[in-house]
Amino acid sequence: MPDTELTGVHCRLDKLLTERNMTLTRLSELVGVSLVNLSVLKNDRARAIRFSTLTAICHALHCDIGELLVLTPPPRAQP
Repeated sequence: MPDTELTGVHCRLDKLLTERNMTLTRLSELVGVSLVNLSVLKNDRARAIRFSTLTAICHALHCDIGELLVLTPPPRAQP
């Protein structure tokens, strides 16, 4: 089960990388975070992120935090 279902937080890293024509490997080099850790974040498997990592990613991608991380609507209760 993706952590998105538990936390309601979705990481839009894949979309932002595509829009900026940047690879995950290049982002890893720019921010000093391992490829594995960025992959965990990209695939909504991260349970936490340091503010320093978050700001480094946003600076490298020239985006705001709200463009990178978004809340998903809560699941509707089944009748």
